[in-house]
Amino acid sequence: MPYKGMRSLFFPPKASSSSISNFPWPSRTGLQNPNSTPRRLFSDAFMDRTLEIADSIIMKWNPDTSTFAKVTSLFYENRREAKEFIKSVNDLQKAMHFSASENSNSDKLGRAQNLMQIAMKRLQKEFYQILSINRAHLDPESVSARSSLASTRTSTSDYEDDDGPEDEIRTAGDSISEVEDVSDVAMGDLRTIAECMISSGYGKECVKIYKVIRKSIVDEGIYKLGVEKLSSAHVHKMDWEVLDLRIKNWLNAVRIAVKTLFNGERILCDHVFAASESIRESVYAEITKEGASILFGFPENVTRNSKKSPEKIFRTLDMYTAIADRWPEIENIFSLESTSNIRSQALTSLIKLRESVQTELSDFESAVQKDSSKSLAAGAGIHVLTIDVMNYLSLLADYSNILPDILADSPPPAKSSLPESYFDTSDSEDFPSPAISLRFAWLILVLLCKLDGKAKHYKDVSLSYLFLANNLNYVVAKVRTSNMKYLLGDDWVNKHETKVRQFALSYERLAWSQVIDSIPEDPTAVTTPEEVKDCFKRFNSLFEQAYKKQSMCIVLDSKLRDDIKVSIARKLVGVYRQFYIVHRATVARERNLEPVVRFAPEDLGNYLSDLFFGTVGSGSSLSSSASSQLRHR
Repeated sequence: MPYKGMRSLFFPPKASSSSISNFPWPSRTGLQNPNSTPRRLFSDAFMDRTLEIADSIIMKWNPDTSTFAKVTSLFYENRREAKEFIKSVNDLQKAMHFSASENSNSDKLGRAQNLMQIAMKRLQKEFYQILSINRAHLDPESVSARSSLASTRTSTSDYEDDDGPEDEIRTAGDSISEVEDVSDVAMGDLRTIAECMISSGYGKECVKIYKVIRKSIVDEGIYKLGVEKLSSAHVHKMDWEVLDLRIKNWLNAVRIAVKTLFNGERILCDHVFAASESIRESVYAEITKEGASILFGFPENVTRNSKKSPEKIFRTLDMYTAIADRWPEIENIFSLESTSNIRSQALTSLIKLRESVQTELSDFESAVQKDSSKSLAAGAGIHVLTIDVMNYLSLLADYSNILPDILADSPPPAKSSLPESYFDTSDSEDFPSPAISLRFAWLILVLLCKLDGKAKHYKDVSLSYLFLANNLNYVVAKVRTSNMKYLLGDDWVNKHETKVRQFALSYERLAWSQVIDSIPEDPTAVTTPEEVKDCFKRFNSLFEQAYKKQSMCIVLDSKLRDDIKVSIARKLVGVYRQFYIVHRATVARERNLEPVVRFAPEDLGNYLSDLFFGTVGSGSSLSSSASSQLRHR
């Protein structure tokens, strides 16, 4: 028996109305003989005195014999008497053990046992009332806000210290709010009652009350967070929009449940049942197992039974992140052997989510490779496949911190499958994960290969190159403005920007070279009037044809659009201006000038500025407009 217990047994506190210090203490020899008369006398006298004190306070609060005791709470009505009540029960228990070992008067033991049963009934009532009345003050959020149980200083010792003022329940500082103070008092009272009942052999009754009330709080908390137990069939029948909403609710729920609900319940349970590790374990497991199983089982249910959807991988990654980020907390909160099944369920969901991401990513790559659509982008613009794939990859890159874990055992494509000029698989620190960088590079390469195939469906080769320039430029822009930039690096971006310019130059050469070449290499060279007229006519015809065809083209990116137009103008307008200035006078004597010279140099710039917006031009309007402008020069 601990030293403190021995002191309580042989030296009752000053608070007692009388003392047993004048009892006939047995001699040292008498104490060594369990059958000695002095020891028996002491045992009987000690039991009599303990029964007298216990009977006085226990019967006062017997709800079966007192209307006052039936409708009043001992711990709220008189905290001083609550301390005395607990102390008398503890003393009574000690006296019963001592007397039983001495084979003392069985009548006295029977009376003591009767008082003990009445006291336990009272404490059961108090325990239930404190739990029920203080639901708001004992909510998991309030309890979990404490950094540790050290901040909750009310304990059994508070009720054994009679030196302080009546309302001094703890040594909390002035900074503790009123709500926290009430919560601390309630937690201290619950712990004191639980320890008293457990030590008296009535722990089962105390635990039953606690389980019923606190389990209902956990289950209600899970329900209020929007998480319900769903059957596999129910999940499978759900439309994606409905399931997506459920997943969003779950993501919010798991954050609150781990940080607040389960953590708060663990702190409260550990505090109330601090006297017994086995009781703590069994009680916490019982009140949380159903709610935790529903919460942590939801992701597994989704991965196994939900319908396929392009957005599913991102929700799967969100759920994986939600559990993975909180795994240390989950392991800590459910560290008990009795809660190992909860840890196992959370880990199973994590594994299933991981496998689901791997499968969905593989399915995505396969879908891109198998794309057989022959539809062409209007005006050689950006293909819908390019938009879908790059949007997908830019979102996927947001999860680059967890993808290495998920794809750790999923081998990346071999380096030999990537052209060396396409992607440098260096081990630079700029790449957080070379394997993931390679995976993104490979997926983009798969897309670009499909785009190369689609470009061949354009009958005009120049449009094929414009299509490639448009789409590769879109790819580069998406990489540059997303986390893919950090995965692929600046070298990748620079190399592919160069390829965009090369595609654009190839388009210019094929689409406009005939127009440019229609002007003599030396525009100032002396030539005959007929040759000048033929040159103007040939230029007019070729320019009109090129303009009508290229006016249908689209370049959505403003910088790329301006770069192409400036490049064309630089090669075309300058040489045409020289030819125009030198040779216009040669044909000026012609009565019908308009069919010969249709465009002034300034006109070319104006027409070129209208290109690549997808507006179809008409030859007649272009010619008449140019002729009208020439009349006023």
